[in-house]
Amino acid sequence: MKSLIMESAEPFLFKGDDLGFLLIHGFTGTPKEMRLLGKYLSAQGHTVLGVRLAGHATRIEDMHRATWQDWLASVEDGFDMLKTCCSKVISIGLSMGGVLSMLAAANYPLDAAVAISAPYDLDDWRLPFLRPLSLFMPYVSKGKSDMHDAEQAAQHANYTRYPTRSILELDNLLKATRIVLPDISIPVLLIHSKADQGVPFQNLDRYYENIGSKQKSKLVLEKSGHVVTEDIERDVAFHAISDFVKKTLK
Repeated sequence: MKSLIMESAEPFLFKGDDLGFLLIHGFTGTPKEMRLLGKYLSAQGHTVLGVRLAGHATRIEDMHRATWQDWLASVEDGFDMLKTCCSKVISIGLSMGGVLSMLAAANYPLDAAVAISAPYDLDDWRLPFLRPLSLFMPYVSKGKSDMHDAEQAAQHANYTRYPTRSILELDNLLKATRIVLPDISIPVLLIHSKADQGVPFQNLDRYYENIGSKQKSKLVLEKSGHVVTEDIERDVAFHAISDFVKKTLK
């Protein structure tokens, strides 16, 4: 029987030591965009779980039924799974996954959290009109990819359109996350590229200013597009994450 999950977009688990990493992909994305990071962390001997968020990596119609609470539940399930075999768990999320990583940091007993290319809000005048618009325009076209690694761009697995209703769910997720940012007390690393065409670079400082943790740091990239984990400066980001973890858990 053919799998309902898109080819190469399956969730993954790399077993290792008792330090677990919960990797969370982005809006309309798939676990594949976190796999290279997962392999990097696994090569260091750690346990890595790349979760699949509800409604993702199957058919775009499935996203219509998913709420932001469903996406958070996918993260919680992954956290619970890692806690069965790991004494420490660190969440790392890309884009909307970064938002979920911050929300998880405020609500679950994580040891540290990383957000990559995370949006702080959706600054778009069209938002109030999306609900009525979704009734006769269920999908919105995506713009051109800003990824500079041509090979990775060709292999990138995701939905090619945005479900209109899901954009509203994303906005609700952002609102819920902004409220709890001051409650975050664990170490946090924020990563963003100045060349990100999907989520403006200014979002980095808005997170940094509002997160309550006294142990927070940021990495600024110069050339990468939105999907940092698959783009030309991914090694820089991966090394920064590794250094952050070593300093945090020493």
